[in-house]
Amino acid sequence: MTERRAVVLLSGGLDSATCLAIARAEGFVPYALSVSYGQRHAAELQAATRVAAALGAREHRTAQVDLGQFGGSALTDAAIAVPTGGIEAGIPVTYVPARNTVMLSLALGWAEVLGANDIYVGVNAVDYSGYPDCRPEFIAAFEAMANLATKVGVEGARMHIHAPLIELSKAQIVQRGVALGVDYGITVSCYQADDEGRACGECDACRLRRAGFEAAGISDPTRYRPSR
Repeated sequence: MTERRAVVLLSGGLDSATCLAIARAEGFVPYALSVSYGQRHAAELQAATRVAAALGAREHRTAQVDLGQFGGSALTDAAIAVPTGGIEAGIPVTYVPARNTVMLSLALGWAEVLGANDIYVGVNAVDYSGYPDCRPEFIAAFEAMANLATKVGVEGARMHIHAPLIELSKAQIVQRGVALGVDYGITVSCYQADDEGRACGECDACRLRRAGFEAAGISDPTRYRPSR
């Protein structure tokens, strides 16, 4: 039987680690893809390497795309502060223009080369920070585009974009990952983690992550900076 391959976008955070575990549990041989896009810190990419090894990715690659040259986001522009006063209304300054579009496009290219018809991405439309490229409509639109833009799509073998977390709460994501053996202690979600991967405990990502563990009734293994 031919093995079923899937490319899994892996940031090194809680959601993408869960997504990798789900892909494996659903019978796919996972190929993990991280993207160095000019983000504030490299701690999440280091975490991605740990997660890929721990969860049995067949291969892990990191693509280089400098979205920081455009700026426009607190995650890629040092002149824009990461908000720490609570989750903002509307689309926050931590939104990175075109990030998920670029990442999914890179995953699509690698998937074609691998002969994989499946891509996993850990976007979430429930407990998320208001990003437009985390909505079901975006995922459906990208999948439609993928089947118009690829050789395999034109030849009739459809590409599928899986977003298994998209309708789950953060607590449900944590519970699912724990059931699949994910070690969240090796993941990094913080927007401004330090060089050791320790979280600030104040940004939106930290707030959502901490609330998820609390709601799930599971001890939070996140390493926080001493000042917290």
